[in-house]
Amino acid sequence: MSAPAPSPGSGATAPRITALDVLRLLTEIAAFAILLVWGFLAWPFPWNILFGLLAPALAVLSWALFVSPRAVFAVHPFVRALVELLVFVSATMALWDLGLGWVGLGFGVVAVTIGLLHGRRSLA
Repeated sequence: MSAPAPSPGSGATAPRITALDVLRLLTEIAAFAILLVWGFLAWPFPWNILFGLLAPALAVLSWALFVSPRAVFAVHPFVRALVELLVFVSATMALWDLGLGWVGLGFGVVAVTIGLLHGRRSLA
């Protein structure tokens, strides 16, 4: 038998999803996709498969362990920010390596700005 759904006045509320949450999700997905594309395009044949799968997998793993809302390890907020920053810097450097320096710089500025705004909101 399933548990009854909480009534509206029981105090259980669903988390509010804001536009900033959606933008943060999109920048994280973009960073993982950039690392995937970099891995497949920047290396010769046998290595491109390894780096194409391993680079985004390591980024997703580090994000899931330290940054995600249900992170495996509860760490200090500054450690969370550092790990998130490392993922964004990795994606920025990958774009730079692909010859898209200005795109990488733009992505880095946008991603870090969104990360700062989200982190500031979560600390408040």
